Amino acid sequence: MKFGVFDHMDRSGADLGQLYQNRLTLTEAYDRAGFYAYHVAEHHGTPLGLSPSPSVFLSAVAQRTGRLRFGPMVYVLSTYHPLRILEEICMLDQLSGGRLEVGIGRGISPVELGFYGIKDETEAKHRYEETLSLLLEGGSGGPITHGGEYFSVEGFPMELELVQKPFPPLWYGVARPATADWAAERGINCVGNGPAGAVRKITDQYRAAWQRLDRDPQDLPLLGMSRHIVVTDSDTEAYEEARAAYAQWFANLNLLWVQRGIPIPLNFPSDFDDAVNAGFCVVGSPSTVRDRLLPQVEEAGINYLLGRLAFGNLAVDRSLRSVELLEEEVIPALAGVGALPHG
Repeated sequence: MKFGVFDHMDRSGADLGQLYQNRLTLTEAYDRAGFYAYHVAEHHGTPLGLSPSPSVFLSAVAQRTGRLRFGPMVYVLSTYHPLRILEEICMLDQLSGGRLEVGIGRGISPVELGFYGIKDETEAKHRYEETLSLLLEGGSGGPITHGGEYFSVEGFPMELELVQKPFPPLWYGVARPATADWAAERGINCVGNGPAGAVRKITDQYRAAWQRLDRDPQDLPLLGMSRHIVVTDSDTEAYEEARAAYAQWFANLNLLWVQRGIPIPLNFPSDFDDAVNAGFCVVGSPSTVRDRLLPQVEEAGINYLLGRLAFGNLAVDRSLRSVELLEEEVIPALAGVGALPHG
């Protein structure tokens, strides 16, 4: 069982430069605490994501940390020229000494894709698939030649190279069990955001596919689930702070969708108490957080838990205290969970 961090880097109301500095301070704390990886989202034109160019921020993370793995969750590949993102991936892998984890996706928001001139889901899918194909081919070096629907490359002299060959570990956000087969065939790490029972359907499907492929269970990729987590010295200490932070995060999450009158295809409760009761938010003392996380982890069948430790207007000191208490009192209790058999 490993523990990581997922970060939308959403608007907190603070100065933007200070927000970046606070996040870098937090990544240093994740590194000291021995967390496995830090994953940052990519969004555009929305307060949900103030790291629209993940590579820029992650280059700073590479220099501020020594062990922590990191990467985008995800690069919205449908909006990139594949050669440009391939070169960025090579640079980040080199800057970090081979600690890069690469999340891939087509983009969930039609509004954000529209800002980049992408007309519909079909175009996004085709651009994503072509970009991913060229990335994986180009990871082994140049010259790169490619002829496709959207990109044509002839003899590109690839001067950069990866540390992790043939390519850094890939990640994908999985919402439906059917996608697990595709991911298992390619050995891609997965993350789900749904209720624990829904995540369990995905992890069961993945393990079943892994078994059909006759692959060693010890080589199973990471199968993760994300939760908002605030750990405090007592159950009542930061409950209202977490409530306010969740409300702002949820407003950031929904803003573009509400403005365009489009229903958001996610199942996060709008009410903080509902989010706590459904298990999406886990707040309280170390013992309370342990008691609420453990059954979810077991039910979901995951071997990787991602905490959203900084969200909305939650104070950076509060997030830093969560890191300390997770390291000291929560993660050790979860360390033996996750080696679950299929079914």
